Amino acid sequence: MFRLIHCGRVGLRLGGLNFNRVFVEMQRSCTSLARSLGRTRGFCTSKNSDKIVASMLFERLPIVIPKINPFVYVFQEFSFRWRQQYRRAYPDEFLKKSDARGKGEYQIDYKPAPRITEADETNDRRSLQRALDRRLYLLIYGTTDGASSEKPVWHFPEKVYGSEETLRKCAESALESVIGDLSHTYFVGNAPMGHMVIQPAENEKDLLSLKRFFFKSQVIATSKFKIEKCEDFVWVTKDELLEYFPEQGEFLNKMIIS
Repeated sequence: MFRLIHCGRVGLRLGGLNFNRVFVEMQRSCTSLARSLGRTRGFCTSKNSDKIVASMLFERLPIVIPKINPFVYVFQEFSFRWRQQYRRAYPDEFLKKSDARGKGEYQIDYKPAPRITEADETNDRRSLQRALDRRLYLLIYGTTDGASSEKPVWHFPEKVYGSEETLRKCAESALESVIGDLSHTYFVGNAPMGHMVIQPAENEKDLLSLKRFFFKSQVIATSKFKIEKCEDFVWVTKDELLEYFPEQGEFLNKMIIS
């Protein structure tokens, strides 16, 4: 048990302990530790032997509801018929009133838009008006800092991380350099959705290893972008995306859920 001894200018004493002095000593120790850590450890994002690249997965969400899987459709039909035998029986007068609803002069003939568009029929992968029930992803063709050579390749919009405040700012800058305006985009979160490390080949030992961080952004309220600073571009589904990166198929399958 601690015993109260004295309480005055010197400070509170409990059982011979001067808590003012203890607090001052703890404060000095914490300050000394912070200075020591500041000298030995600075802020660092990677080793000097790594090149960091921010890559943008630019996505267009489905516009129409996807078709129901045949097995799901059969189950829904069975479930509906099973529930029908236990449903409440309504009078015939009530059912006839509901059948006659909407048959006045104000009725408008509605014709749904086709699922298959002209871009689907011509396989125009530069159009956003295709694969309306699937997610589309933007790929551009040209030179990139993330590649080991200066030859043009298919890649996501990306940029080497340099003086930007954050890695996401770097990804935003990469996408802005391609589409020019970010007013019709929505960035999903501040953290990357995926990460991969690419080591240099045996004959490229002088090159740096590459760390690529993937961020996601989505198309908002538009059906066309003015794609610049590249030789070509395509909007492709996940299955078509794997045709351009067959060696990274396993990684993309895990990262992209669609």
